[in-house]
Order: sequence, then structure tokens, then C-alpha cells
Amino acid sequence: MVARPPVAVVIERMTVDDLDAVHSIEREAFSTPWPSHAYRQELERNRMAHYIVARWGGEIVGFAGMWLLVDEAHVTTFATRGTWRRQGIGERLLLALLDLARAHGAREATLEVRPSNTAARRLYEKYGFRNVGVRPRYYSDNHEDALIMTTEPLDGREMRVRLITLREALARRPEIETGPDGRPIGQPPGLDGQSREGHAAGPGSTVASSIPDPGDPGIIRPSRIMRKTP
Repeated sequence: MVARPPVAVVIERMTVDDLDAVHSIEREAFSTPWPSHAYRQELERNRMAHYIVARWGGEIVGFAGMWLLVDEAHVTTFATRGTWRRQGIGERLLLALLDLARAHGAREATLEVRPSNTAARRLYEKYGFRNVGVRPRYYSDNHEDALIMTTEPLDGREMRVRLITLREALARRPEIETGPDGRPIGQPPGLDGQSREGHAAGPGSTVASSIPDPGDPGIIRPSRIMRKTP
């Protein structure tokens, strides 16, 4: 197999020109994807919404989003193309979301995850999220609870040191090489169709369920944002 020259993954703001590729990943990643107009509405009408894409050359290989609510950033969606998992795409997107949250003055970031999704929980814990509560029977497919995870203060010393260290580790990762088939070299076979995290309804959609890839975070989309309770 002849490798293509390595190319760096770049994280950029999502634009309406990206939506065809985003919808393609969306349909692959979620059993009930958001309707085709949902992301356009988020980009054009929702001032709380912030969406980013991971771009490898001219190809979008992942995307993520969050809502900024006063001093809280709530992660709303997260997906990586199946053939690109376990290449650090998820970490780059998560780090970019946290950088964006800090830049907009968010004090903390929150998300929900299934207790059974241990791989995702490990990734979130690596990036400073901790369990702060439970939403009972949150997931519609099997009525599993959702763990609420929240970071320490984003501008606190602990988080700043953590993110600097993780950013340096990501920077040391080699750029991604792909073979003639476009699949990253060294990717374990059989990753396509891996399960992903179940998620709640997004704008204009019905409640959906899907399942998380063990190497990527599974993040739900809130149909409404509920503030944490003590």
C-alpha cells in the first residue's frame, strides 16, 4: 500500500458550505439524524450556537457544537466519520470547544453521557470533566440514566495547566497518513458502524438514539438545557 503524504487536521468554524459533508457524517453517526434544515437554523438563527469542523485537506472528517448560555458552555453534538476514528479527531474537537468556551467567557463546560459509556467518560475525565449529578431515565431507547459531567473553572489554574499539557501532547502526534483507499494507515479494521452514544432531540427533530464509538466521545444533544441542581 502506497501512503499519501501526511496532512494536518485543521479545526475551523462550521459554515453553510460545510453542511452537505456535515449531513453525510450525521446520517452515518446517528440512527435518527437532525433534519436537513436544523444545522442551517443553528448557524443562521441561534446566537447561542457555536459549531466547528475538523478538516483533513479538503475533507470534513468530524464536527462538534455547543451552546453558550451566559457563563456555561453546553456541548450539544459531536461526531467523527467512521473511517477516521482513533486518529485524535475527537480530542482535537473537544479541545477546540473548550478553547472557544473560554474565549467567550464561559466559566465551565457541561455535557451528559451514559454511565455505560466508559470510554467516553475516560476521555471527558482526561479533559477535566467530573460527575456532578444524574438525570434519571434520560435516554429514550433503554431509559438509562445520564451522568451530568462538568469541568472545573475553565480559567482556573488546574484546567489551564491540564489543557496546556494536553495541547502539547496533541501537537506531538504525527500528521495523519492515508492509503489509496483514503483510510488512515494504522487504523484497526472493522471500525465502520461502531456504536455511538444515544442523544436527545435537536432542533426540529424527534428523539433519536445511536451508540458511541469506543474511541470517540458520545455526546447528547439537549432538547432543552436544564441547569444543574445541587
